[in-house]
Amino acid sequence: MTVWRAAVYAAAPGFGRGSSEADARAVRLREHAEKWLGRAIDGRAVPTCAPTGWVRDEVDAITVAARSYGFHGTLKPPFRLAAGRSLDELTGAVADLAARTPAVSIPHLSLGRLDAFFALVPGADDQPLRSVADAVVTGLDTFRAPLTDEDRARRNPDALTPRQRDLLERWGYPYVLDEFRFHLTLTDRIPDDRRSEVGGVLRSWFADVLGHDIPLDVLTVLIQETPGAPFRLHSVHPMTFGTARPEPVAPASRHPGASAHTTQTAQTAQTAQTAQRGITR
Repeated sequence: MTVWRAAVYAAAPGFGRGSSEADARAVRLREHAEKWLGRAIDGRAVPTCAPTGWVRDEVDAITVAARSYGFHGTLKPPFRLAAGRSLDELTGAVADLAARTPAVSIPHLSLGRLDAFFALVPGADDQPLRSVADAVVTGLDTFRAPLTDEDRARRNPDALTPRQRDLLERWGYPYVLDEFRFHLTLTDRIPDDRRSEVGGVLRSWFADVLGHDIPLDVLTVLIQETPGAPFRLHSVHPMTFGTARPEPVAPASRHPGASAHTTQTAQTAQTAQTAQRGITR
């Protein structure tokens, strides 16, 4: 199969194989998000619905890009396959990595905002999740085609910090490793005068899953067949519940001065740089 881009995601929570109360909560989260976005990444039909007092067109208008990408948590952002590499090879490598990577969770699921985008984010220490993201970014990088000048320009390098520019050149994306912040995007950019309203609607929409730990026990490969096409689920790969560990990140990949990761809430002021993180393009 020929595809334009592939990505490795923590997918929509709830694609895993567990049957506990926490797993059931993950399924509810995925279902809430699919109804909010109006789309499922695996092609299932999604009921048409809208929050009380809204019509569906209002939701669709603020979720155009988010709907195209689907409900997911980015681990390795979208990339073109390197010359000589195939989608089957990538799928096999992701399966192997997942099989030796412990399942993790999104601790204390919270509603947050990345500049003008609303997203669901960890509300407590998420180091195990970050370790999985690090392993995915570094362990699968041989499958990524080198950046083009167009790729670099799209990331607006003049607005990046020196560290972010280094990450862009080395790993193809500026917000990985110590700059990584796990998030599940829910909206496109929301104007200032609508953020309070939209934030309130989202808190109500996801009320029964906020504040809980959400298990993430699969890695998934999503594909974009042509530029601008929606991302769709290609394969699902269970993670282990044993004691295996992902390969550690090479020391040089980490910045010695990196600060501890801190989750921001919907009311927290964000820097301009975070605007690019809301939807991983």
